[in-house]
Amino acid sequence: MRIFITGIAGFLGANLADYYLKKNFEVSGCDNLIGGTLENIDKDKVKFFKADCENLDEMNKIIKDVDVVVHSAAYPHEGLSSFSPYLICKSNYIGSVSVFTAAIQNNVKRIVYCSSMARYGNVKPPFYEEQKVNPVDPYGVSKLAAEDTLKILAKTHNIEYNIAVPHNIIGPKQKYDDPFRNVVSIMTNLILQKRRPIIYGNGEQTRNFSDIDDCIYCLDKLITDKKIQSEIFNIGPDEESISINELYKIVCNKLQYNEPAEYVKDRPNEVKHAICSSEKSRKYLDYKTSVNLSDSIDKVINYIKLKGPKKFEYNYELEINNEITPNTWKNKTF
Repeated sequence: MRIFITGIAGFLGANLADYYLKKNFEVSGCDNLIGGTLENIDKDKVKFFKADCENLDEMNKIIKDVDVVVHSAAYPHEGLSSFSPYLICKSNYIGSVSVFTAAIQNNVKRIVYCSSMARYGNVKPPFYEEQKVNPVDPYGVSKLAAEDTLKILAKTHNIEYNIAVPHNIIGPKQKYDDPFRNVVSIMTNLILQKRRPIIYGNGEQTRNFSDIDDCIYCLDKLITDKKIQSEIFNIGPDEESISINELYKIVCNKLQYNEPAEYVKDRPNEVKHAICSSEKSRKYLDYKTSVNLSDSIDKVINYIKLKGPKKFEYNYELEINNEITPNTWKNKTF
């Protein structure tokens, strides 16, 4: 099978590429190398294009002679999207429509879109795929809009599609010098630099964290199983939710760090309790949690130790800077 992965040098895309190279798939993909790095991919085996998904002409040139497109590229910044909404929406919505358009124009058989739990917003958890959703930030709105657009285009042009909704994926190759996302990586990177981690709000926010290997197990079904079409699936360990405070204790214990976190003001529009139901994935994808949270955190810590802690990179400019913009971003605290 020939597979094209957007965001192939990023966390999810690079791990997908590794998985399919082992299965002897023909793997190609693109990345703008803002959130990804060439270190993440095997350049001798992957056909790589440096390109931005928003550029339709580029997408039409490079999405050629492939069977499946997996659209995993995104600027996955929920909090930042309320302060850089143009950047986030342009990338996540226009970029998605560009990829879908080029895939259809070039006769791709199936599109698999990686959406986000941000689609649900402030609805009562656990989140179910078919429930009414209420995204509360521009990032969630952009991801949901891309889903709806894909459904319309797939129906119009008779193309196969599936939508994945992973919940807080963690694991090796995740960018850990991004100050806007990836809480486990941020905590670990700061502690390894002997710097005090920051927690927004009271730390009682709850989350599911998905190991990258468990996520790819489900994505593989959405990509290759002909019987699964026109579906949306949550991917996450609904039996294992955790608060940010509890998460901090685990990371500190593993790194033998004894200092308390610094608590700062809540980020606007943050969903306090983002917990999914994976009932549908268990039923149709044979989903199960094969890697528990503690082991997943070990994988993150070991990867960052191997690569070495890094100074945080502020690659995105604030478009709205006012009295409610988090000071950690204004002052580039990390």
